[in-house]
Amino acid sequence: MTFAAGDKKADLAGPGIGNYEDLEKVLPNDYASALNRRETQEAIFVVKDYIERNLCKELNLHMVQVPLIVDVESGINDMLDRDGKRGPIQFHISNDYDKHPIDAQVVQAATKWKRPALREFGYGVGEGLLTDMRAVRKDYFLDHDHSCYVDQWDWERVIRAEDRNLDFLRMVVRRIWKVIKGAEQEAFDRFPTLRADKYPELPDEITFMHAEELLDRYPNLPRKQRETTILQEIPAIFIIGIGWTLADGYPHEMRAADYDDWVTPTVSAGGRPMHGLNGDILVWNSVTRRRHELTSMGIRVNAETLRQQLEITGQLDWLNLPYHKGIVSGETPLSIGGGIGQGRTQMHLLHKAHLGEVTVTVWPKILKEICAKKNIFVLE
Repeated sequence: MTFAAGDKKADLAGPGIGNYEDLEKVLPNDYASALNRRETQEAIFVVKDYIERNLCKELNLHMVQVPLIVDVESGINDMLDRDGKRGPIQFHISNDYDKHPIDAQVVQAATKWKRPALREFGYGVGEGLLTDMRAVRKDYFLDHDHSCYVDQWDWERVIRAEDRNLDFLRMVVRRIWKVIKGAEQEAFDRFPTLRADKYPELPDEITFMHAEELLDRYPNLPRKQRETTILQEIPAIFIIGIGWTLADGYPHEMRAADYDDWVTPTVSAGGRPMHGLNGDILVWNSVTRRRHELTSMGIRVNAETLRQQLEITGQLDWLNLPYHKGIVSGETPLSIGGGIGQGRTQMHLLHKAHLGEVTVTVWPKILKEICAKKNIFVLE
């Protein structure tokens, strides 16, 4: 099947479905939760506790406090993408009869907060932080795995200049995968009804593939279709180099220019020139029968690649913001980091059909009605 260029462009904005007619077709008709609602609540915290403890162990991280709101002037909020279409909630704090006001934003992720925090908390090379982050993303379409309420294990670790390479990235990804796989086994041991032939276990190993190699396999498919197709063959994959413009003229997906490094030249296992030191972990979800993203992560930009990426995106004026100045001056440490979706991971490990079964947020009436007809009970 061949897709028009417009399909590929429309596919860059994010992985949401886009309308409720399609969502109703996508949600399974034969769904029955393996856990009742009380068991689900217990299992959520079993998984949460296991992942937090073992991420700290595997990556030498420490749990820290994380902001829900930030000062607009700091430039520290996560813009999620480079075109500004998914902006944060902003509000004015009049404070002292507007004599000392603050213009604040609700965070969309803690991505850019974490790097300065490494310095402020005094972490050295090989050490880092882990947060129980909460955020609001008002511009998402609310479907089965997207919500305006976001919960993530946002983490960041100090690295050396010589660690900025694919071998180091793959090592960290494998350690994260070990934790996710371990959480699955912990959930199965504590809640045996989760074991089911129709829902295969996660593979022991994760497969690595560059976005450029994935495009070579499926040159006529948009990004989401490429991911869906490969995951039916390889059920757990880390796609490397998300943000760099590929041979068809489009990046695999839009990425902001000021956190992950997607411009650095690299070489594939087969010796082919590639780009990027970041990526996403995606798995095949046997409940929804769809692609399922668990985490976005990467080696962060240094002074050189920050400038290169901001030049590509036409945002060089951002170099005047405090966050960006810290990177250029070298005051902010080099790092690797990412955000692991808590609800997404719990949804997958507990074999749920909808994010609303493991997180409490707002959903439109039409979605709740669709879910009720399909035996899916979203939390409110």
